[in-house]
Amino acid sequence: MSANSFDARSTLRVGDESYEIFKLDKVEGSARLPYSLKVLLENLLRTEDGANITADHIRAIGGWDSQAQPSQEIQFTPARVIMQDFTGVPCVVDLATMREAVKELGGDPAKINPLAPAELVIDHSVIADKFGTKDAFGQNVELEYGRNKERYQFLRWGQTAFDEFKVVPPGTGIVHQVNIEHLARTVMVRGGQAYPDTLVGTDSHTTMVNGLGVLGWGVGGIEAEAAMLGQPVSMLIPRVVGFKLTGELKPGTTATDLVLTITEMLRKHGVVGKFVEFYGEGVAATSLANRATIGNMSPEFGSTAAIFPIDDETLNYLRLTGRDAQQVALVEAYAKEQGLWLDPKAEPDFSEKLELDLATVVPSIAGPKRPQDRIVLANAAQQFAQDVRNYVSDDEEAGKESFPASDAPASSNGVPTKPTTVTAPDGSTYEIDHGAVTVAAITSCTNTSNPYVMVAAALVAKKAVEKGLTRKPWVKTTLAPGSKVVTDYFDKAGLTPYLDKVGFNLVGYGCTTCIGNSGPLPEEVSKAVNDNDLAVTSVLSGNRNFEGRINPDVKMNYLASPPLVVAYAIAGSMKVDITKDALGTDQDGKPVFLADIWPSEAEVNDVVANAIGEDMFNKSYQDVFAGDAQWQALPIPTGNTFEWDSESTYVRKPPYFEGMTMETTPVEDITGARVLAKLGDSVTTDHISPAGAIKADTPAGKYLTEHGIERRDFNSYGSRRGNHEVMIRGTFANIRLRNQIAPGTEGGYTRDFTQADGPVSFIYDASQNYQAAGTPLAILAGKEYGSGSSRDWAAKGTALLGVKAVIAESYERIHRSNLIGMGVLPLQFPEGQTAETLGLTGEEAFSFTGVTELNNGTTPRTVKVTTDTGVEFDAVVRIDTPGEADYYRNGGILQYVLRSLIRS
Repeated sequence: MSANSFDARSTLRVGDESYEIFKLDKVEGSARLPYSLKVLLENLLRTEDGANITADHIRAIGGWDSQAQPSQEIQFTPARVIMQDFTGVPCVVDLATMREAVKELGGDPAKINPLAPAELVIDHSVIADKFGTKDAFGQNVELEYGRNKERYQFLRWGQTAFDEFKVVPPGTGIVHQVNIEHLARTVMVRGGQAYPDTLVGTDSHTTMVNGLGVLGWGVGGIEAEAAMLGQPVSMLIPRVVGFKLTGELKPGTTATDLVLTITEMLRKHGVVGKFVEFYGEGVAATSLANRATIGNMSPEFGSTAAIFPIDDETLNYLRLTGRDAQQVALVEAYAKEQGLWLDPKAEPDFSEKLELDLATVVPSIAGPKRPQDRIVLANAAQQFAQDVRNYVSDDEEAGKESFPASDAPASSNGVPTKPTTVTAPDGSTYEIDHGAVTVAAITSCTNTSNPYVMVAAALVAKKAVEKGLTRKPWVKTTLAPGSKVVTDYFDKAGLTPYLDKVGFNLVGYGCTTCIGNSGPLPEEVSKAVNDNDLAVTSVLSGNRNFEGRINPDVKMNYLASPPLVVAYAIAGSMKVDITKDALGTDQDGKPVFLADIWPSEAEVNDVVANAIGEDMFNKSYQDVFAGDAQWQALPIPTGNTFEWDSESTYVRKPPYFEGMTMETTPVEDITGARVLAKLGDSVTTDHISPAGAIKADTPAGKYLTEHGIERRDFNSYGSRRGNHEVMIRGTFANIRLRNQIAPGTEGGYTRDFTQADGPVSFIYDASQNYQAAGTPLAILAGKEYGSGSSRDWAAKGTALLGVKAVIAESYERIHRSNLIGMGVLPLQFPEGQTAETLGLTGEEAFSFTGVTELNNGTTPRTVKVTTDTGVEFDAVVRIDTPGEADYYRNGGILQYVLRSLIRS
């Protein structure tokens, strides 16, 4: 029950139903607040308990100073938690382990139970092994179940063992698309109360739901577990950036072009740790699908959230996707009652403001390794000619045409070239070179939820087929929609056969290529690429194109809209200027250009209007948690504690609570630490956290081999996140990681200073030697350390390798928080200083003093860092809130929650 200090409790009647609500206008100053802060204000009014959430916290939001730097801590209680299976499996593993730990400490295991609705969508496990055939989907599903049976049995057990925990089985859709199409409530109803739907999710692209007016963001799995167990999320009242939209998109531009433009603008402006909120008359002209696409990319521009207020477009989408009439009426009535309804002419109080005229957006792609590196499509071939030089040896001859004009005309840029002949299985030959598009994937939640760009892609395929065009033989083409609704409307519009003929056959409903589940390239293509060190490319409609992420054979990765993905599959090379060069020739030998196969806006709108209806959504989601016969036939154990299989290589009991007592151990200074890795700028959680394929000659591969696993059954790191033994062996092992204390290496290597002269060693092997010697470890890093996905294993693996502190120039929000959640101290170099300016090589021994001040209940602003070589400086302590300090004192967030639950 709320303390209700502001007498805000009231009743809202909608039709025949009455709901308890907490009125925002009871708090002085609420009317001028941005939408997102109004949602936070309601959250505090409803959960005010006089202790963790007080009247002063509520007044702090009402009196929010838009220009002040964040300093006021609040406790945000999300209405629900959403997970995908890569990050969700370790969450459930940890909950199962906590049940045992509670029992060992004399508590009640049943206390470890989600207190808020928790929904998990299995979408990250399907791999695009098979492609280009009608039965690719069925074959990939069979392979998925074969690889993941142990994990799926575990998740089915969790669905029966935990209350308020539901699982959407494999082959259904992508978590974020399932969220906006079915799971999101927009206004939540629970216990007779109506309140804004809010959430945290174990995937950074949880922000996609911001397009529906739902406030939520990605967190690490450890934060999500705490939220499920009733712990509020500790946060500072953020700065809110107002992003004004005006005008309308011009014909020929897509949501992808818009979102890449916004990503570039906001990255340049700087929005890390801030909310972004869209307002203005251009919002009303932005479809819900486009809003969701923008919200989805929030992690790419670095904001915590990127939200749109509720309006008629929101209601129309809720109706289209099958929400019942009472729910839609409630959303409208509640939003208008609480001042959460969009006023296109309003100018709320924002901390900072940007503006974009939608009419200025032009066709774009992004690459070759970061989402924010936008390239105007007309300049793409020219930019590739410059960028490819960073991926080839210096002595390669430049300036040759790479392809015969009849096959794939290359632009006349002077680019490095290494023409390589490939023999296909049928005996035919073709030539590939640097820039060859070897992966063209319509994939990822960003765009597959958007019917306008998906229909545009299918119409490009249709027009291409009618001109006699198809993909080049070296291009692996895949279609992985975010829900079954997409294939339903393709079928209804008669477009599926055309996609199939260009090679974009259905390979699965899930996050395939965008997360590295692109599957292997054809053997002959992979061999040619690796034998000749070719800088080949991928083009995908996703949101992530970081180095080493998409496919181990592919060096350069580009984000593009679905219709451009089809166009590049036909062109076959990034050297082709697809805005001017012919993509190929028609049946009469005449050149065919992009403009010849690009659909008009009217054509796209006509298909969307006639092929998509509410009935499709009702059919797809009528029994979404039940699963197919294959899912239902999985045998599962019973009981409220899990029966761990000592032989399992997928699900193992982690060591987080071993030796834990009810009393905390005092925080200690760190002395004699050695550097495990010295890293540069923009090291992402993809670089840190295990992801993608497991190679046989790595520590993880050797572990699996020793446990009797054949190489063909290694599966991916993501699928084995429930096994900490595999995961710690793959931490800091990304094939593109460059550890500066092991120069000349790429991948999971370091130098092991437990041995004479510090020989180069696998990071995992060195870590084991350091831990055996009782030596703590540290990481040195540059700017934006930990950017990218909210991978909890980037923090878990760091902690289990024995790392006690990280010193970086700056952090991305989620990873910094996750480090604290695993008991790792995040420190920041003094303003203007770096490892280089301080003369640090990574070969030093480090000591950190002043950390013990945390034992007094306060957080030091800085700690003293000294090395055995005489370097000394004050590092900024990045424990930003009192709540984070509590987690660190307890050795981590899970230990804190466990002790709190037992005491309660």
